Amino acid sequence: MSQCCGGGGEKPYDLSKRINVEDKRLLNCKAVDVNQLWPLKYEWAWEHYLNGCANNWMPSEVPMQKDISLWHSPDGLTDAERLVIMRNLGFFSTGESLVGNNIVLAIFEHITNPEARQYLLRQAYEEAVHTHAFHYIVESLGLDGREVFNMYHEVDSIRGKDEFVMSLTEAIMRPGFTTETVEGIQEFIKNLVGFYVIMEGIFFYSGFVMILSFHRQNRMTGIGEQFQYILRDETVHLNFGIDLINTIKEENPEAWTPELRREIVEMIRKAVEFEIAYAKACLPEGVLGLNADLFREYVGYIADRRLRRIGLPAQYRSRNPFPWMSETMDLTKEKNFFETRVTEYQSAGSLIWD
Repeated sequence: MSQCCGGGGEKPYDLSKRINVEDKRLLNCKAVDVNQLWPLKYEWAWEHYLNGCANNWMPSEVPMQKDISLWHSPDGLTDAERLVIMRNLGFFSTGESLVGNNIVLAIFEHITNPEARQYLLRQAYEEAVHTHAFHYIVESLGLDGREVFNMYHEVDSIRGKDEFVMSLTEAIMRPGFTTETVEGIQEFIKNLVGFYVIMEGIFFYSGFVMILSFHRQNRMTGIGEQFQYILRDETVHLNFGIDLINTIKEENPEAWTPELRREIVEMIRKAVEFEIAYAKACLPEGVLGLNADLFREYVGYIADRRLRRIGLPAQYRSRNPFPWMSETMDLTKEKNFFETRVTEYQSAGSLIWD
């Protein structure tokens, strides 16, 4: 019997159109309908989606009164401390937008698996929330929004990072680009490495350390709370991106050539130099117990972690000068934020900090 009937006189289901789960590949899917979610092929993609949903939050739910008072107090922050905050707002305000645009304009079209697309939709929403957070901070502190959101044009160390990552989108955005060739898959992998491993997995993490150093001292706590939320979101983004890259490698081994591996190692080494230059620009004289030498060590440490997770050799053998960052990730959200409505992280304890 090849057909089964629905109730109420509906047309019978055509079982020949049912999707074979093995055909639901990430790239160049052979399934008839890319929109059919069930049955799942990649449980990890759905798990990341559920983790993202459990982490839901909105910037306007975080109180900013203490930050406003400290920012406008004549004795509240030094010029060096203000520079750290302003440079990070300038980088993140555009960086988050670039990641969101890359998902919508470059990645989504070529991912042909529905549960992976489901996660990408969730991530794009979260990138919009993060950009909203920087607007909320700027507005709350009474900053010049044009100065903050235009900083990627005017500060060399920020412009260098953004241009480096954006260059990895150019090939994918060309008319006629396809992942049906080995060369196309390789370009796609480089884009994924650029945005998930480099932008979200390396470039963002120095900024997290800088801002959360204020938060550890119970200063600029509103910004700090929002960066904690963003850090938790980014951890899920990173884990999804690593799984995405590794699965594409497994399904397309002909694309993971020695030449591509060498090229990706060189990309990450170049990214580390961009990030060290950024740390120097944010901390020209050191502040909060932080300095550029510590960040050179830290960036090398996290770069090695990223390299190993996509099957590439470590390059720096650095130690982690900020072990408290893992403690920050391990904390569950139990306080009520002064009776505000911030949603607690339901599954933060299950996330893998990286």
